[in-house]
Amino acid sequence: MGDIYYWIALNSVPGIGRVLYKRLIEHLGSPEAVFSAAPSELNNIDGINEKIVREIRDFKGDKEKIGDELSRIKSAGITIITLKDDGYPQNLKAIYDPPPYLYVNGVLKNEDRLSVAIVGSRSATNYGRQMTEAIGRELSLLGITIVSGMARGIDSFAHLSALDAGGRTIAVQGCGIDIVYPPESKRLAERIKGSGALVSEFPFGTPPEAVNFPQRNRIISGLCLGTVVVEAADDSGSLITANCALEQGRDLFAIPGNITSRQSSGTNSLIKRGARLIGAADDIIEELIPQLKGELKNIKEFKSLKEGKVVSNLSDEERAVFNVISLEPKHIDKVMMDSKLPTNKVSSILW
Repeated sequence: MGDIYYWIALNSVPGIGRVLYKRLIEHLGSPEAVFSAAPSELNNIDGINEKIVREIRDFKGDKEKIGDELSRIKSAGITIITLKDDGYPQNLKAIYDPPPYLYVNGVLKNEDRLSVAIVGSRSATNYGRQMTEAIGRELSLLGITIVSGMARGIDSFAHLSALDAGGRTIAVQGCGIDIVYPPESKRLAERIKGSGALVSEFPFGTPPEAVNFPQRNRIISGLCLGTVVVEAADDSGSLITANCALEQGRDLFAIPGNITSRQSSGTNSLIKRGARLIGAADDIIEELIPQLKGELKNIKEFKSLKEGKVVSNLSDEERAVFNVISLEPKHIDKVMMDSKLPTNKVSSILW
């Protein structure tokens, strides 16, 4: 915790943003070394000026506040992972402005370098939910970690699809690690913590204010090899994540939608601008193969799923219902007519 004190303290020095913080660590090795460095040494670092040198040299900080933060980290069982730690996500470390450190509730693993972000509208349509669940499940079966922001709608469906498939998922928060937002996601947060991690760069007690979310979004895309935008209006925050992915040199995918739907206007626009149009997980895998380097697991199970062999375990009546449903909403009366099954049978199969 003594070392962490200096990481938090340096983050409190006026004039030191994320880019300069990273540069200082690259040149001097640690925050403690930054505070111990001679002014002449600091002046040799690009982006430093006399005012910042004075702020570092004279920095006293709020020791009580930092001490309280350290105490809360310890009592809550939260892990702090810094840029110098082996456990810091390599994908995130490679971006222009990575967080100097992350608060982690749960466990980040080396395998999480094979991550894909799935983001989209808080007001998801049935189509958006179905596409999210299908793609999230298929990617999870291959051992790919699903990353999102735990918001209502597409984000939550993405996390749940990974959890229900027995996969890993990471939620990046736009508030302090001690706050669950939205508040109704407490149960989801507990599940994520058990099969992945909740992460944040914000100090304890930071409220979920609007200004935090664009900053949060660069971490979502930065953790991943690529980002999938499922549904997004023209003013959706998901488009900020998409732009972050492009700026970071990561792959960007979008699911096309009805041209008359407001919820698909943003995704359709991304496709016009060059995002890869996808309809299934294998479209994503095809694009990412050079980066996956043969590390995917359960490939046979995935192929079996894609070839439709999953229906081999269904009864004749279940298969009859399976064959007449699709992603498009269909009234139960129509399902009964098409499957030629009685009401009680169709009801029990669907529910």
